[in-house]
Amino acid sequence: MASISSSPRTVEEIFKDYNARRAGIIRALTNDVEEFSNLCDPEKENLCLYGHPDETWEVNLPADEVPPELPEPALGINFARDGMNRRDWLSLVAVHSDCWLLSVAYFFGARLNRNERKRLYSLINDLPTVFEVVAERKPIKDKLSADSGSKPRGSIKRTVDVQVKTTTMPADESCGEDEEEHGETLCGRCDGNYNANEFWIGCDICERWFHGKCVKITPAKAEGIKQYKCPSCSLKRSRP
Repeated sequence: MASISSSPRTVEEIFKDYNARRAGIIRALTNDVEEFSNLCDPEKENLCLYGHPDETWEVNLPADEVPPELPEPALGINFARDGMNRRDWLSLVAVHSDCWLLSVAYFFGARLNRNERKRLYSLINDLPTVFEVVAERKPIKDKLSADSGSKPRGSIKRTVDVQVKTTTMPADESCGEDEEEHGETLCGRCDGNYNANEFWIGCDICERWFHGKCVKITPAKAEGIKQYKCPSCSLKRSRP
């Protein structure tokens, strides 16, 4: 197996690593599908599909070292090759690959703080999953800029708002559940309704919520805030 030298640390580096590994796996399951299928010989031992940081892919045995350097992909993807419809088999491998890509991203992201993890999740969520691409449910998007600090543009199914409050919504809630929970929330500055596709920040003093743009706070700026005070609360605290 090719050596893994990448050790990303920042949100941008981890996302770039995720995107590159994802691109390699998508190539294996689409453009290079014949080569990939031929390598997945059911007569061989447990095989895995790896995506590498240089956008290449590889079918190989699991790592010898215990514990492995990175989380391992699903073992034995080759055993089902001849027992399933090819489209279904590729979709199955794609689902397992999505799980592995997230595992690797959060392995690298273990040192990130709460808001950095949410930002990473939002960046990842803006891309279609490998399964969606392989099943032709969504087209392959162009890569996002690694230095993107803007609000997430896309995914409807798992979009997460970046929050600074200590009581945050679990990162795996769907947008529908998110909208239901926060549907009556209004921006404390403009009275606009909550929208899961926009960046919002909550005041830790008065517990009101604000559009980031209304209080001039970006996701990148929010990462460095431990306790957020809205303009009104900051003004009250500063009075003698």
